[in-house]
Amino acid sequence: MRVLVALGLVLLIAGCTAVSRPFDASPEQVAAAAYKADGPPKITVFTMVNNRSMTGGHTAIMVSGSQRVIYDPAGSFKHFDIPKRGDVLYGVTPAWLQSYKSAHARSTYHVVSQEFTVTPQQAETALALVQARGAVPGSMCTNATSGVLRQVPGFEDVNQTWFPIRLMDQLAQRPDVVTDRYYENDEGDVVDGIVSAQRTAASAGE
Repeated sequence: MRVLVALGLVLLIAGCTAVSRPFDASPEQVAAAAYKADGPPKITVFTMVNNRSMTGGHTAIMVSGSQRVIYDPAGSFKHFDIPKRGDVLYGVTPAWLQSYKSAHARSTYHVVSQEFTVTPQQAETALALVQARGAVPGSMCTNATSGVLRQVPGFEDVNQTWFPIRLMDQLAQRPDVVTDRYYENDEGDVVDGIVSAQRTAASAGE
């Protein structure tokens, strides 16, 4: 029964590939889901790295300012309880952040997080950019994320690229980067991440 419910809630998880898109969430749904994280404003770049070939499979950006969102260009993380408009996921609570990472991490991939503490102005610029960018076609995730990032003051030296590892390597050279690698050893997919997030959210009262 749990599997059937999860399958009913979940659509797809993939890397930077073209997928069928549900309708965009309404502005009212987006506004109702807004979540502001504790702590200073931050920009975090996620890179999904193949554990065998060490090649990149997907790139996304999380912006935490007046609200926390994940810009997931050409991504496939979808759930009816987390509004998505364009390629932006809204309402990124701690449970949904963990769900996002868990959905991408498995025996074949791990998730590299490169976090930067930024000013409120930088965060709001990044938020406006990802909201204005709109949905992109498949295979353009890193081109879109690097294109957005280089428009944020302080990140103008980022070279726009199509390749996740090249962007990750550029950011690794910055002195202010805080890097984390998240691994899971199961063979699961987005179903595992969603079920885990639902449990965490229930226990946290989210």
